[in-house]
Amino acid sequence: MIDSIRSALLSKSAGVIAMALSMAFAQPAAAQTAPSAAESAAAIDALSRASAAVVGVRVTAADDARSIATLGKERAGSGVLIGKDGLILTIGYLMLEAQDIRIVTQDNKTLPAVAVGYDLATGFGLIKPLLPLKDVTPVELGSQASVETGEPLMAAIGSTETNVDADVSLTRLVSKRGFSGSWEYHIDSALFTSPPVMAGNGNHSGAALFNRKGELLGIGSLLVMDALGQNRRLPGNMFVPVDLLKPILAEMQSSGTSRLSIRPWLGVTSSDASGRVQVLRVSPDSPAEKAGLKSGDVVLAVDGSKVATLESFYKKLWARDKPEDTIQLTVLQGADVNTVRVQPENRMATLRKASGI
Repeated sequence: MIDSIRSALLSKSAGVIAMALSMAFAQPAAAQTAPSAAESAAAIDALSRASAAVVGVRVTAADDARSIATLGKERAGSGVLIGKDGLILTIGYLMLEAQDIRIVTQDNKTLPAVAVGYDLATGFGLIKPLLPLKDVTPVELGSQASVETGEPLMAAIGSTETNVDADVSLTRLVSKRGFSGSWEYHIDSALFTSPPVMAGNGNHSGAALFNRKGELLGIGSLLVMDALGQNRRLPGNMFVPVDLLKPILAEMQSSGTSRLSIRPWLGVTSSDASGRVQVLRVSPDSPAEKAGLKSGDVVLAVDGSKVATLESFYKKLWARDKPEDTIQLTVLQGADVNTVRVQPENRMATLRKASGI
């Protein structure tokens, strides 16, 4: 059913989209009755208004941006209008160390924009166009508590490339769980959907995830191969839930970030797939490289406390008042167990601030 609905959506016909949405959101979850015609019509109207608030985001990073090595200089994705003042929510890595930001409206007009905030802890980014978005209504922020596994959802993207229009994909929630990224990133709760975003050539970056009420649930971050978790293969996407934005939104707007983003950074890419924390890569000129950490090293403990998962590793690292305080790692290097003292850095201080923050 989902595959046929997705194909219908890609036809770009408004009538077909309405019919497809009606078909998808009329499928009841277990122990629920199918919605009435009026409820289906209300869902279609809400989703149409929500998708109209989604814009394309195009970014050029500064020439000296450290993030170019992993994210590239030219970046493209989506964002969604959440404020009457033009405030747009996107995924932060798109606008990280940005020199130039452009918003692409659904009528394919390009507007200059500035960065408002970047939150390292959650991964959210805030931007604002320099000119008003006309006739667009901001979306309401929903909550992951309102959706259950198996529930149909809509992912919407803006115009991200030449000749690629704004579009939507139908998907379903398959899991809600914590997520640890290899790049020193962890959130206690994330939304996992499947099938993956197909609209816009599969560009999930900054895609907006909506429930049937047209409420924003999350912002697209990653393509994953284990959307179900527990090492079960199922392609899908990871969305950062807007529940994490609500407590820090005002702080991000006023200061450009949140206090939770001021944390130690080592500069390692790691994995816990083998049941232990193994270093896969060490960033050049990072605290980890200066301390002598190398690819293949296994971190056994942080300040004497054993760690076996990325979550425990990161949380132990971040459990300190001053991000620059020396950290003592117990590391298996080859056949030897060594104590390695690392002088971490405040990650936010190492990044070039995007223009506007």
